[in-house]
Amino acid sequence: MLIPIYQEQGRTYEADTCRPVIGAADAGRLQLVALAREQYPGRRLPRKALPGVKSVGFWDAAQRQDWGLDWHRNEGIELTFLERGSVAFAVEGQESRLEAGDLTFARPWQQHRVGDPHVAAGRLHFLILDVGVRRPHQTWRWPAWVVLTPDDLRELTNLLRHNEQPVWHATAEVAHCFSRIGDAVEADHDGDHISSLAVHLNQLFLSVLEMFRRQEVPLDESLSSTRRTVSLFWTDLSQNLEHLALEWTVRDMARRCGMGVTNFIHHSKQLVNMTPIQYLNHCRLTAATRLLKEASDRSITQVALNCGFASSQYFATLFRRHFGVTPRAFRDGA
Repeated sequence: MLIPIYQEQGRTYEADTCRPVIGAADAGRLQLVALAREQYPGRRLPRKALPGVKSVGFWDAAQRQDWGLDWHRNEGIELTFLERGSVAFAVEGQESRLEAGDLTFARPWQQHRVGDPHVAAGRLHFLILDVGVRRPHQTWRWPAWVVLTPDDLRELTNLLRHNEQPVWHATAEVAHCFSRIGDAVEADHDGDHISSLAVHLNQLFLSVLEMFRRQEVPLDESLSSTRRTVSLFWTDLSQNLEHLALEWTVRDMARRCGMGVTNFIHHSKQLVNMTPIQYLNHCRLTAATRLLKEASDRSITQVALNCGFASSQYFATLFRRHFGVTPRAFRDGA
């Protein structure tokens, strides 16, 4: 089960573990070259080396793979670059077919997928960097080893935060940076290429900034608003039955979004014209209509509990008030 995106218990949420990649590498079906921390696959980065880097490296698949990376999120911003081959890629429902030379960007709260569902032959570079954000409205905190000037870093942050285009065709400079990063990762033994890696990563950020400067990048300031954080919370909650079944208070919801109760209530009303509890019940009732029709083996009480209602009586009362019929009559098609 996915933990809700804004849950903060130790780690903020369950990030991708890349198990299919590990399995394919162990079976000799692809080459995996990576330095990583925590659950990410690859050789371990030294503890104090490049803080914030969760995973950096590449995979090289000489043949089509029988796996893909299903919908997942990461604990940092993720940049990938396809050096060779082609592969299906999607971010929050935006489907693409990456070709050689394409660059992708995903933020921590954005679900993305690689494969359709399988992965084609190709070499894919990746970088996952934690800049201290889990929600759109939070301030990005780049690690100290990133040496761009404050003005350049501010500009790069603004460009990455406020555009929704997930796929770009990389410049030759960006492609060269990923190649050099891959070489440094492959050559590293116990941290002896960390300095080279830091230089190449900084050059990558500068090259990405220069790439953006050469073209018109449409920016939308609302993408980093607190309102969008609340919108993403409700989307995540309404689409996951397990999340709806949790015990929620308004304070819990606000805390998950990293804001005060008053602010959370205000944005919820602006978005859905209901109080948070009213909309929570609306989402639960909507989920219940699906279960009543699709899960005929579950009793009315089970449906109520599965959707987060404390009792079947309370569920039946709200259901009849909302739909004009009892849950049983709805199931029977009355």
